[in-house]
Amino acid sequence: MSEARPASTTAPGASAAPQRLPPEATGGVTQATMVKKSAPKTDYRPSDVSPQRRMQRRYTVRLWSVRHSRFLEWFYARFADAFLLLHPVWKKIGYGRVEAPVKFVEKRVKGFLFDCRMCGQCILSSTGMSCPMNCPKQLRNGPCGGVRANGNCEVEPDMPCVWVKAWEGSRNMVKGDAILAVQKPVDQSLRETSAWLRVTARAAAERESAGAGR
Repeated sequence: MSEARPASTTAPGASAAPQRLPPEATGGVTQATMVKKSAPKTDYRPSDVSPQRRMQRRYTVRLWSVRHSRFLEWFYARFADAFLLLHPVWKKIGYGRVEAPVKFVEKRVKGFLFDCRMCGQCILSSTGMSCPMNCPKQLRNGPCGGVRANGNCEVEPDMPCVWVKAWEGSRNMVKGDAILAVQKPVDQSLRETSAWLRVTARAAAERESAGAGR
């Protein structure tokens, strides 16, 4: 009398799932190794196939700006002074007329260094040279409660939290405590306008009012 065999649990017409063998049963060869060996061989070799490292390179310049926040703070102070000296020129030509060319340059310079979104109300000098508009939630006054344990964003797990980097950058700056100041909500009507010209015009108006009050 033959022994009874256990009934198969595979549904009729369905193929049985391939059984995975442990590496030691195949001589130390894993499934990933077998796939790699069976892949067609070409002269092309990707320089980096790690998605994580690709994402890190995406933020390289932005993180460089945070690390060099003290130098950028010093440079921007002199740049703002030079722009203020040109106030008579901007005023004579007309701020409205110079808006387009200045905005063209500003958008590309700040876009490269800070991934600027041209909100028109730049507060980089108060946020450690880390633009808060890069936050997926566009928070202007500190991080949310979802910052990951590794300091990355909860919405974009591969992106360092904008506000974590803002705090790091502010600690290198002379006026780093400006990060503690409460910022106003973004005025959406000022998007795609020049913050450089706005800051210059405001500084010139304050200087003229101070001179008139003497």
